[in-house]
Amino acid sequence: MIIKNNNSKFITLEGIDGAGKSTHLNWLSDHLRRQGKNVLVTREPGGTPLGEALREILLHQAMHLETEALLMFAARREHLDKVIVPALQEGTWVISDRFTDASFAYQGGGRGLNETKLETLEVWVQQDLQPDLTLLFDVPTEVSQQRLSKNTSLDRFEQEKQDFFQRVRDAYLKRAAQFPERIRVIDSGRTLAEIQTDLEHVFSSL
Repeated sequence: MIIKNNNSKFITLEGIDGAGKSTHLNWLSDHLRRQGKNVLVTREPGGTPLGEALREILLHQAMHLETEALLMFAARREHLDKVIVPALQEGTWVISDRFTDASFAYQGGGRGLNETKLETLEVWVQQDLQPDLTLLFDVPTEVSQQRLSKNTSLDRFEQEKQDFFQRVRDAYLKRAAQFPERIRVIDSGRTLAEIQTDLEHVFSSL
């Protein structure tokens, strides 16, 4: 069992590529700091020197689906041990750009890996630890594709076709339906001001 400080919260941001979640990372961390919280912002895959090295491999080298999933969880195990759990135990609020929901969405929904294998890895790597809140930034795949088309340097996930992202989006929404107490779906097709107002409301009840 992983025990964390009662003053800390673990928040994750999820969404298909192009959903705009990264746009809100700085605003969220600043919003929490203005409320007097000690905040750590991190990302997956990555967050540690080993995790960042694995990130480069995962984003740019083709590999077997199960290798991809195993490397994602290997980076996550290191991330939890070196960054996330120590911060939570110190009372720090942790915001992570992606976490395990992304594995269920991308390797599970997008690539078709059996969910049972992902569930086994989830329990093995993170025991009973789950985010206190997951913000799922959601847009239609047509919108995400339009946004990605403006980027001239795409990794191998971002280069996938629209039907892949539709499967990923469907898997994310399935997760949101399974865990409504944890996952809040944010309509990311609205203006920044509208989204930030929505986020303020979400955090006021956290």
